Amino acid sequence: YTEEEKRRHRMMREDYFYTEGLTVGYQGVPLIREIAFQLKKGEILTLIGPNGAGKTTILKSLIRQLKPLAGVVVLEGQKTGEMSGRDFARKLSVVLTERVRPEMMTCKEVVATGRYPYTGKFGVLSKEDWKIVDEAVRLVHIEDLAERDFTKTSDGQKQRVMLARALCQQPDILVLDEPTSFLDIRYKLEFLSIIQEMARNDRLTVILSLHELDLAERISDKVLCVRGDRIDRFGTPEEIFCGDYISELYGMTAGHYDAGTGELELQPVSGAPKVFVIAGGGRGKAVFRRLQRQGMPFAAGILWENDLDYPSAKALAVQTVAVRTFSAVDAKHIEKAKELIDSCETVLTVFDRTEWTKLPEGLKEILAYAEEKGKLTE
Repeated sequence: YTEEEKRRHRMMREDYFYTEGLTVGYQGVPLIREIAFQLKKGEILTLIGPNGAGKTTILKSLIRQLKPLAGVVVLEGQKTGEMSGRDFARKLSVVLTERVRPEMMTCKEVVATGRYPYTGKFGVLSKEDWKIVDEAVRLVHIEDLAERDFTKTSDGQKQRVMLARALCQQPDILVLDEPTSFLDIRYKLEFLSIIQEMARNDRLTVILSLHELDLAERISDKVLCVRGDRIDRFGTPEEIFCGDYISELYGMTAGHYDAGTGELELQPVSGAPKVFVIAGGGRGKAVFRRLQRQGMPFAAGILWENDLDYPSAKALAVQTVAVRTFSAVDAKHIEKAKELIDSCETVLTVFDRTEWTKLPEGLKEILAYAEEKGKLTE
């Protein structure tokens, strides 16, 4: 074998689903070129990137709704373009953001259409098929919707019904386009928990696009970053969600995204600080955000760089007195904090007096100083 042939054979053995030289677009015009990624069975891949970057176009090309302009998609060593429609439907199931509008069908009947790749010419479901339908209904908690007219349900309820339909198909690969868009926080977590559990236990391979970066970071085994006319990065969440990369990918010009916590913060209020906040342990975030909403410029400290409050303070405060992780507060930090206390109109703290004795010496000193100056508000 040549080295190229060895590489291809290795990919067929190790990579359950992969693309080679894939170029996608519309009417012969390339949108994204040379898309390359590999997935093992049971892995979850999430596509992220700005609106209009082409995530949905990639997904539609993977599921054969759009014909690729170049390259191939390979599933279990076979090019998907060469698979029959029935075989492909048994292997891969889809939930897109496009709204289906079945007439005169209950939610359970919509779910049941996921069994059609397994029925004969007349599409008659067996007792075993209906058991699988009922299991899918239970799995996504839509028992109360089963007999309801599908058209009379909310967007979030429709999304859960369509997930049940996709799972009812018993696919090896599940493709979802922004599946959490119409779900409230409870169902977002339930939805993704179901997906993750099936990937772990049933080795379901999942490919989805998400706008919620915090969820993408938590659920994904691999992340594909779509930027301009190319795939900018492909890797693990740890490789993608680091440094300033996400801000660069989305071209952020306002606010702040913290790669460590996945949190977004709005623009800080400009001007000389009027309030000094003494916080820590994550309890200051609510105070920082309230002051930002009120248009009140503030300073914060003394915070260690590994403190839960530090990312928000760094993003929202005019000035932050910070200490490097595992370092001691020195005289310079204390002096800087006192200077800011002198220049501010008031000092807020999240610590009540019963906690003062347990605080590091530096915080005790600036609390005492603020009280001595008559500026402290608990």
